[in-house]
Amino acid sequence: MTTTSTTSGPSAGGPLLDLHALVVAVRRRRRLWCSMALLGLLVGAAVAVLLPPQPSAVTKVLVAHKEDQPNDPGTLIRTDVELLRTTRIADKALQALKSPEKPEDFMQDYGGVGLTNNLLQINATGDSDAQAVARAKALADAFVADHVKRIQQAADAEAKTLLAQRDRMRDELAQVNKAIGEGPPKSGPKASASMESLFARRAELTSRIADFGQRAAEARIGTPQLVAGTQIVDAPRAVRHSLPKTAVTNAAIGLVLGLVLGLAVAAVGTLVADRPVLRREIAANLGASVIAELPRRSPLLWRRRRIRAARARLTTSLARTVRGSAEGVSLLELGSARSTGEIALDLAGELAADGPVSVVDALPGSQLAGRRHKPGDPTVVSGERAAALSPQERRLGVGSVAPGTAWTDLQYLGAQTVLVVRAGHGSAAWLHTVARQLADQRIAVIGVVLIDPDPRDRTDGTLWDGLNTALRGQNERLARQNGGGTSHAVQAVGDGRPRTERLPISAARVPDSDQEAR
Repeated sequence: MTTTSTTSGPSAGGPLLDLHALVVAVRRRRRLWCSMALLGLLVGAAVAVLLPPQPSAVTKVLVAHKEDQPNDPGTLIRTDVELLRTTRIADKALQALKSPEKPEDFMQDYGGVGLTNNLLQINATGDSDAQAVARAKALADAFVADHVKRIQQAADAEAKTLLAQRDRMRDELAQVNKAIGEGPPKSGPKASASMESLFARRAELTSRIADFGQRAAEARIGTPQLVAGTQIVDAPRAVRHSLPKTAVTNAAIGLVLGLVLGLAVAAVGTLVADRPVLRREIAANLGASVIAELPRRSPLLWRRRRIRAARARLTTSLARTVRGSAEGVSLLELGSARSTGEIALDLAGELAADGPVSVVDALPGSQLAGRRHKPGDPTVVSGERAAALSPQERRLGVGSVAPGTAWTDLQYLGAQTVLVVRAGHGSAAWLHTVARQLADQRIAVIGVVLIDPDPRDRTDGTLWDGLNTALRGQNERLARQNGGGTSHAVQAVGDGRPRTERLPISAARVPDSDQEAR
């Protein structure tokens, strides 16, 4: 005996995330991410037109450092960039511009970029090109003046320190010379050694005094080179902005951002919604094989012909199945009410050659019964008038298994049914609910007609290790004709071949999960 369990999650042995199904589901939601990409493109272009950039100016300053090294990683120029954005530089520039603006506010309108270890680029904005150029020039002059002042102050401080050391040693040398001039107090070996140490000290002090004097001179000599090396090498000029170029750039950025955001939303929505799209998933969740497919409508002419041909083949196949059935057959839709109604009308027209056929419309809103009747169309009655039909007249029920369905009324539409399901419409949990409710009502599922399948889906929608829906429908008819209350189920044996087992009808259930416990 086969036991089943109901679950909407992944099977115990299956992967937690089916990348194939995820890619297919995201591709099917291309309207969403294409719309978001188009929206991002339009917003980017609109921003470029409605919010044009402020007038700006640029200038370049060559900055000489005393500590310059060939292997400098750019620490000195980064320090200069930060010094540029100080209130001292901003205040000096505002003084040159004779502007009452606060330095803190002015600092928001300019910035610096270190292009190389010694090249600083200054960018400034303003209300007009002339104001932006004036601001860039004032900032460059203020920075050069501040940098030169700091160099001179550092050189003066170093020279002053060296000269102070030289003067201290000169005082000490004077004391040593005085001691040598007075001579030793008395003769002897100790007196001679003392004089020798004084002469050695005088020679050392003389050498160090000359060295400090030379270093102080060099410190001051190097300053003019640094001062001359710090200068404006590129005069301030206004930056020309091209509206078409800016619009194209912003539109491209908006397109990419919108596309990425749309794909992310589509992927997250797919994972959260858990709506099966592949044939194998829909068949496994419904417990019935996919027996036919029908593409969605298309405005293209060559696709219309292909869709009409596919509908004709579907009508012929369903007509063959209905003719061979001794019991009533219904079409139950899930997310495809319009397509199901059209299929029912085509099928009724095909069966009209064998005798009178009536379509029982149990769709929400009586979509078929309320439509305008055309000559040659089959008879369509609502569910309330179905009891008045002649017993000799063939009935073709059309209903829905969408949320809110009156499940107990489905058995009056037909003991067998064909599910017409739109791919990606129902969640896995609801597909399990449909299979469970139909089994409880003892409605045999002949198969599934998949509406709007993914054209790149290469999965198999046939249940090889589950209940064979076609055999089950035949066995149901035999059991009812013989008056027995039995149904047949197909169970996979160890060698992978199906075998038939007779079960009570109450136990013949559509599998609620992808795997059966044996």
